[in-house]
Amino acid sequence: MPVKLAVIKESRPGEDRVAIVPEVAAKLAKAGVDVIVESGAAAGARFSDEDFVAAGATVAPDAAAALSGADFVARVNPPTVDEVAALPSGVSVLSFLQPVSTTDVVEALVAKGATAYSMDLLPRISRAQSMDALSSQATVAGYRAGLAAAEHLAKFFPMFMTAAGTVPPAKVLVMGAGVAGLQAIATARRLGAVVRAYDVRTAAKEEVMSLGAKFVELELEAQDGAGGYAKEQSAEYLAKQQELLAVEVAASDVVITTAAIPGRKAPILVTEAMVGQMSEGAVIIDMAADTGGNCELSVAGEAKKVGGVTIVGLTNPPSSMPTHASFLYSRNIANFLGLIVKDGELVPDFDDEIVAGMCVVRAGQVVHGPTAEALGLTPLAPTPAPAAPEKSESDSDGAEGADEQKGAGA
Repeated sequence: MPVKLAVIKESRPGEDRVAIVPEVAAKLAKAGVDVIVESGAAAGARFSDEDFVAAGATVAPDAAAALSGADFVARVNPPTVDEVAALPSGVSVLSFLQPVSTTDVVEALVAKGATAYSMDLLPRISRAQSMDALSSQATVAGYRAGLAAAEHLAKFFPMFMTAAGTVPPAKVLVMGAGVAGLQAIATARRLGAVVRAYDVRTAAKEEVMSLGAKFVELELEAQDGAGGYAKEQSAEYLAKQQELLAVEVAASDVVITTAAIPGRKAPILVTEAMVGQMSEGAVIIDMAADTGGNCELSVAGEAKKVGGVTIVGLTNPPSSMPTHASFLYSRNIANFLGLIVKDGELVPDFDDEIVAGMCVVRAGQVVHGPTAEALGLTPLAPTPAPAAPEKSESDSDGAEGADEQKGAGA
């Protein structure tokens, strides 16, 4: 019997992405995977039920029908506790689980005897790059942030030379040069802005300059961490960083912030006092709004004005471009499935660094150390530590080639 992969509608409010798109469903079918999709699950990403049928997938009338007999469930966001209750016993689940922050869901998965994999725990090794959903979604988020900045700024991004006079280009500061930050830089540059970028990691300078932006160097010690990530900074470091960045922020028409740390509150990079020094009409795009925000005044999901400055708290930016975000994420999932599906059978090799690193729960036993600690448990077996939180997307952000939830200030 081929592996039965179920895809159901995402329940997070405002989520338009889908875990599997028709093109990838067709490729999975050739690899011995039967894709069963809940009717309408991909409507937000602009894929119809007919598209899935044409790709060789089966469309089920509702979630219960799609999940019936499923071996594997692919999702974007973690399931709710109630959604876990509806899963078949012993099923395997893959999503951005963020297990240390969703311990109630992990406990429900344990009770189901499930095996759960989390995309945000993917080891940062070269062999895993094609499965790196953090980076793929941070790419989307950074692009979206650049567009949002141009949309909210009451000025042109590029320089214009007209008979009425010359219009100077917008000045954009991107704080964090991870995957999302680099994409925001590239997007703002394409739109014609003059772009500067700051990151606590010395390795980011070359990447920033390769995109035609200027790298902002502060008189601070570099904060390079393991695996190319930014390490978490001390309170003293952050205070000094804010003091030095205040001048850069005040000189900018647009500030895009990308620093986030998985499972923790985002670091404050732009204080209320810094906002007060910005010019009338300036814009802040806060990509870390979902986890508290890099700007002290950000409100998730809102664009608010404070003293003439517009502060945009972006929430789930990849979902605002769901077609390509879903396509990229779907490819990441398919590449991971290539590791654990052989000859039409689900046969995960837990000696594989990628499989073991992403596994949170194995057959009802918690095997991810930090999650077990959060639950007060002893993990079933040691699991390889992922090579650090996401760089500082999505992004983001912080660093070379990985996506968006990175160490503070990058």
